[in-house]
Amino acid sequence: MNSFDVVIVGGGAAGLFCAGVAGQAGLKVLLIDHSDKVAEKIRISGGGRCNFTNRMLDASAPQKHFISQNPHFCRSALSRYTPQDFIALVQKHGIAFHEKHKGQLFCDHSAEDIIRMLLAECDAGKVTRWLGCSVKTVTYAQPEGQTTGMYTLLTDRGPVNTPSLVVATGGLSIPKIGATDWGYRMATQFGLRLVAQRPGLVPLTFDGDAWAPYAQLAGLALPVVIETGEKKKRTYFEEDLLFTHRGLSGPAVLQISSYWQDASPIRLNLAPEMDLPTLLSKAKLRSRKLLSNELASWVPNRLAEAWVSQDIALQRPVAEVPDKSLNQLAAALSDWRLTPTGSEGYKKAEVTLGGLDTRELSSQTMESKQPGLYFIGEVVDVTGWLGGYNFQWAWSSAHACATALAQNKHQEVI
Repeated sequence: MNSFDVVIVGGGAAGLFCAGVAGQAGLKVLLIDHSDKVAEKIRISGGGRCNFTNRMLDASAPQKHFISQNPHFCRSALSRYTPQDFIALVQKHGIAFHEKHKGQLFCDHSAEDIIRMLLAECDAGKVTRWLGCSVKTVTYAQPEGQTTGMYTLLTDRGPVNTPSLVVATGGLSIPKIGATDWGYRMATQFGLRLVAQRPGLVPLTFDGDAWAPYAQLAGLALPVVIETGEKKKRTYFEEDLLFTHRGLSGPAVLQISSYWQDASPIRLNLAPEMDLPTLLSKAKLRSRKLLSNELASWVPNRLAEAWVSQDIALQRPVAEVPDKSLNQLAAALSDWRLTPTGSEGYKKAEVTLGGLDTRELSSQTMESKQPGLYFIGEVVDVTGWLGGYNFQWAWSSAHACATALAQNKHQEVI
């Protein structure tokens, strides 16, 4: 029977990185993935250029950039392996990159550069990789009188024994690239609690009839302020919005979707840099243009046309529009309130919210209350903002886990 110091299930960002670090620390590592290719999520991320971390991450206050029932849980791992640490690794491998927006770092060439780097790190650690290999069952046995037990994995390539099993299988988002619930099932099998999962960083959708006036704006993008929640639960972002045939997308909506609750409204300021009431009042005194043409000076023309076309009182020269109608228009554009009916679901979600309850894990080692069973990356109830934060959580949680595994092995040798 094959035996390894550690078996890692999941060949994505967290799994590959954990394998490389653990292998280079002297552990005999097996990495298993049910797909024939590793790191599909890395491959498609960032438009194919992989937004691999974010310079603006504040490890001393991770709750600013992460969502969890216990957002402070991720502080330990993030503060011990930082964006600067991963950037140093990227530079060591000669990968060119650039900062695009708000600290977001992308490869100049391709996401494949990051995948090749992770595979090179695994090769340096002599990691064994079994791809296109499913794990059918996992059992655990702890002989009487022993302080540690052994996991036996029944795989497509036969049984494997290991004292340490790392679950790095990601979440439910984007099933077409191989996402499964295996990690959640593993947690349930060993009596570990889960936080309910739902799609995150996902486009929002609206009722077809109600959305009809805006469906014609599909493809239109503009900077907005978007918010949801009330009082202490109010969350807002200043990002770009994208209209789609079924609803709203773009960075603004992806960000707010992780905070949005079913049946609750979102609020949009479609002209955040403009004082529309004042501008429209001044235009009424000096302009003979149609209101739609005047409005197009401050918001995209297609948006102006769509808004004006819904109210006959606005379809005239701005000088002839009643003050009340102008004020209502300004208020609607500055504080557009609408309630999504749902989202595009896991097929379009970039991440999965929820997952393994952090109360079941050590923030130092990522080991669960089930001895020798570790969880890292997206499968844990830690979800970052758009912009490289989720990849940094993958690197940091993987590094914390691999470091702990190496220390455990060293203590056994001593």
